[in-house]
Amino acid sequence: MKVFLPSPLYSYTNEKRSIDASGTTLAELLHDMEAKYPGIRFRVIDEQGNIRQHIKIFVNKQLVRKLDVHLNVEDEIIFIAALSGG
Repeated sequence: MKVFLPSPLYSYTNEKRSIDASGTTLAELLHDMEAKYPGIRFRVIDEQGNIRQHIKIFVNKQLVRKLDVHLNVEDEIIFIAALSGG
């Protein structure tokens, strides 16, 4: 499935803005992404195994907050990172 990434994660994907990944759940998708792009999962998932607060994940334009969300091959996954600073 196609995964669209925010610019803070480009350094993990050799500057690719979108990647292909697979999995039947969001958790499996993140493991596949980690296998292909080491270090990327830690930027999305915290030490307790939850989606980081500043990361929003959309599956087919619907916000999801749990890693057990079921995915289909034709799904579109979008990661968005909140910006902060002053």
